[in-house]
This record gives sequence, structure tokens and C-alpha cells, in this order.
Amino acid sequence: MAKRRSPEKIPTPNSIRRRARRHNIVSVILLVAVILAGGSLLAVVIYLQSQGLLSDIFTLIEAFFVAKGIDSFLIVFWLLVIPLLLLFILVANILRRRKFAHYRKTWEDTFRIAIEEERLAYEAKREREEHTKRFGTLNEIACGEGPRAAAPALEEGSLRALCTRFRMFAAGKLHLYYTEAQVREFVASLAVSHILILQGMSGTGKTSLTYAFGEFLGNPATIIPVQPMWKERSDLLGYYNEFTKKYNETPLLRKMYEANGSGAIYITVLDEMNIARVEYYFAEFLSLLEIPDPQMRYLEVVTDTWKDDPAGLKDGRIKLPENMWFVGTVNNDDSTFAISDKVYDRAMIIDLETRTAPFGGGETEPAVPLSYAEFTALAAQAQAGYELTRRNERRLRELDEFLISKFQITFGNRIMRQIRNYISVYVGCGGEELEALDDILCKKVLRKLAYKDLSLMRKQLRETSAYFETLFGAGSMPRCREYLARVAKL
Repeated sequence: MAKRRSPEKIPTPNSIRRRARRHNIVSVILLVAVILAGGSLLAVVIYLQSQGLLSDIFTLIEAFFVAKGIDSFLIVFWLLVIPLLLLFILVANILRRRKFAHYRKTWEDTFRIAIEEERLAYEAKREREEHTKRFGTLNEIACGEGPRAAAPALEEGSLRALCTRFRMFAAGKLHLYYTEAQVREFVASLAVSHILILQGMSGTGKTSLTYAFGEFLGNPATIIPVQPMWKERSDLLGYYNEFTKKYNETPLLRKMYEANGSGAIYITVLDEMNIARVEYYFAEFLSLLEIPDPQMRYLEVVTDTWKDDPAGLKDGRIKLPENMWFVGTVNNDDSTFAISDKVYDRAMIIDLETRTAPFGGGETEPAVPLSYAEFTALAAQAQAGYELTRRNERRLRELDEFLISKFQITFGNRIMRQIRNYISVYVGCGGEELEALDDILCKKVLRKLAYKDLSLMRKQLRETSAYFETLFGAGSMPRCREYLARVAKL
């Protein structure tokens, strides 16, 4: 039976280097031996020549061959050709020996390692020269909060004073006019959710409202025009370009990075947000904003880490700033997509259907650079200082049962939490509880009727309008009753 050969071990660079050193030592020893032997022979020849004996020796050899009758050709053959032939056979035999194969393999492996090391060194040098930093401006943005101007004191630190001063600032400095109710809705919505949707006809000041609030805070809003082809997160945050070896940064990514190192309030406007499908490009933002702990909200920017990446990135991810709000403007026409119930449930909605007539504003009204911590403290103070009355809690339970029986729609836990927080802050801004309840029920609850076939429910809609008056009082809840009357005519 043939003996099974053991599998050949794969040489490592260290083993190849050790073997090469051993073979080099053997080669040096053989070379020294050849030099010594050849040198000794040459020394003997030189000595014989110096003593005049070398010619006598050749004469004796020649006389011997002549006496024996050996031809001179044979002398040359034996003295020259035979040694060369023996030398050739010796070299060929050495080349066939396994030992020489080891030498040759060692030389080949050493040469291959040298080439591989040279290639790796060249690539490392090229990477250091060309790809030291794949992020551009992010590396130049400071991670810590810089100095901020002191905010002018608000009267008693109240949200009511904040709304009044903002309204007068927008009118006096920017010539933008909004009603007291619109300003209260905007400020109260900021306290409830980090996602706002401003909807209404073109020209009613949707983008301008957010822009004015950014100017009022001393930190201008970032306006991002949404593109029709947007489908994923990279459309908002950018992407890594494999050809340039650089990251294509977006204005939103830079503002998010800046916001993570600042205590100011940051507002991002997604202008015409429904010109593309919000559920596609904004999906991860919607999910992360539902996480209760803001410290756990991270978005992936790159899949790996480089040593020169910005310090504000954690394992290639960026934290979704808790001091940043996303405000989307919406136009409802044939060129846009309908916004899903998932988005509407998470966002606070503000309707701007009409323009407000100009009124006198304070020309010297200063900005109020309110910080995120200061604003959340005011909102928490309002929520703790005012709660939904028991009477309206009972009314909401009865309304919920009525809507389930008529339309199979109900309040979720999220909407109930939003209602309670919204009413508290709205009242803190100077509004009335029933006015706030009318506003949020119309936008967050009755809006769900849009997903029903209302052409078959006109009777139920009229009954619901009458029920609102019965439940909340005659002449109350005008927005809800107006909305029901409008959809009943569709």
C-alpha cells in the first residue's frame, strides 16, 4: 500500500525568513570552501612557477604521453572536455536534487514576500496621502458648545410672554403677520413633538413662520427643498463616494453634527416634504423619534470607522439631536403624495389656510436666543401647572365611544398623550382649554375620517356634528363642526 503523504504546511513569512537565513549560511560555507580549494590550487601553481618547476612538470607529462603513443587530441580531450563534461553532469545533478529545490523555493518565497511588502507599503502611503480625511467640513465643526448671547428675560419666564414677543418680532422685523392662535399652536406643537407639519394653500406663510422663529431665537432655520426622487436616508444625510474616497456631506448632516455640540434650538424645514414619499426617505427618523431615551437615537452614516473621522461620530453613527425639530411644509395638489396615517400620528399639524392682516409690531423688539434646556423647562412647567380637567376627560371618553360606534375610529395612547401635553402648553401660551381641544381633535382625530368612504356616511357626519354641540355646549367646537360639514358635502 502506498504511503499517504502528509499535507504540505503553508509557510508563514517568519518561517520563510528563518529558512532563508539557514540556506544563506550553508551557501556562504560552500562558497568559502570553493574559494579556499581554488585558492590553494592557484597558490601551488604560482609556487611551482616561481621555482621553475611548472615547465618541468608539463615536459614530463608531455614526454609520458608521447612515449605511450597517445595523440595530442586525446590529451586536450582528457584535460579540457572531460572535466567540463563532469562539471555539467555535476551541476545538472545538483539542480535535480531536492535540496536545491528547497533553495529555489526559499528564494521565490523571499522574493514574493518582498514584492508583497512593497505593495502594501505603497498602498498605505497612498491612503495616507489621499484619504487621510473622508469628511470635509464635519472635522472643522467644534464638538463643544460655544459662547452664546444671554437671552433677554421673559416676564415671569412664561410661554405667554414668549408667544407675544415672537409675534411682535415677526411683524416688526420681518413683516410677517400671524394670529395669536397660530403662534400658540406653533409653540405648543414644538413642546409636544419634534415633527411638525404645516399645511395650507401656497402663500399663507408656512415656510416663513419657521424661518421667523429661527430668526427670533438667533439661530436661523435650515431650509431643505425635498426632491421628487428621494427614497432613502442617504438623500438626507449624504453618502460615501467610492471613487473620490470622500463623503458627500449634506446641509442636514452638518447641522445635526453642529446641534449635537450645542445647547441652542435647531429647526430644519423640509420644504414641500410630500413631493416625495415621506415614509421612504424619512422612515428611520420617524422610528428613532419614538424611542423614549434621546441618548439611544443614532443614525448610521458610514459602515466602518477611520481614525481621522470626526470626533462627534460614534462607530460611524451620528446621534439624532434632541434639540432639533423637523418642520415639513405640505401642499395638497396633484403633484404631491398623500401623507400616511403613520406620519400624521407622530407629527403635530398646523393649518395655515388664510393670510393675517398686517398689524403694528415693535420695531425694536429684540430676539430671544432661548436655549433648548430653557424651552423644555418652560414647557414642563406649563404641563405640570395645568392638567386636562376631569370634565373634559369624561367628554373625551364619551366621544371615543361615539366615534367607535359610528366610524370605527378611536384615540390611541399616543394621541391621548399628545392631547394632554398640547392643551397644557396651549393654555400656558395664553389660550383656552376648549379652544385647544377643538384644534387638536379636528387635526388628530377627525382627520382619520379621510380614510373612510364618506359618501356613504353623510347621515353619521351630521349626527356627529350635532353630538359635538350636545357634548361640549351649543356653539362650541367650531373647527370640528366646520370640518364635519365640509367633508359631508364631498
